[in-house]
Amino acid sequence: MTLREMKPGEVCTVSAIAEGDSALRSRIFDMGVTPGVKLKMIKTAPLGDPVEIVIRGYNLSLRKKEAEIINVTKE
Repeated sequence: MTLREMKPGEVCTVSAIAEGDSALRSRIFDMGVTPGVKLKMIKTAPLGDPVEIVIRGYNLSLRKKEAEIINVTKE
């Protein structure tokens, strides 16, 4: 499942970052989203873009395109 499919309040662990645009992957890694990291979905905007998560103790907003390439497993 992808981060985009998570519901507010759910906790998950990043399992992988999908292959694709190398600049986007690099930006996601730079934000601290790496395999094995736990995160919590805080909220999704009414139209689904952006999503807000808590990761490594800080809030992070991600666009729908970014959230769709982050594969997660639910806790």
